[in-house]
Amino acid sequence: MSWDVLLIRLPHGTTSLTELPPGGPPPLGRRDELHARIHGAFPDVNLTDPSWGELGGDGWSMELNMGDKDQVDTLMLHLRGGGHDAVSAVLRLAGALDCHAYDTSTDDLIRPDGPNGWRAFQAYRDGILGVPGASAADTGRLPG
Repeated sequence: MSWDVLLIRLPHGTTSLTELPPGGPPPLGRRDELHARIHGAFPDVNLTDPSWGELGGDGWSMELNMGDKDQVDTLMLHLRGGGHDAVSAVLRLAGALDCHAYDTSTDDLIRPDGPNGWRAFQAYRDGILGVPGASAADTGRLPG
């Protein structure tokens, strides 16, 4: 079970995925360019598998799914664990790739000062797993 975030490039002025032009979003770029940018932001990232990277932080892990094409249109992040700096890592990665982070659990773009589904995901997961003191009801909403 993971919290999933889509990294996507949106045309200037676009604030929602519903505003995407026909044909989809502009591509993020070539895989080798993305690898260089990701390494620049996170030198310890594991990109041994060029289509599926791994990154870790304080109490969380992130998988980076780029697919197997040389031209990468979007990048899906799968986050697991806990901790408070996971969202800032997502935003740092989005900044390094000059794109937006779309929270698939809230159906909204992630903003530094706005709400996101990371805490709701953790509460939901802990409630399902029976972690004492944790409940999805603690957040008032469930992811996805």
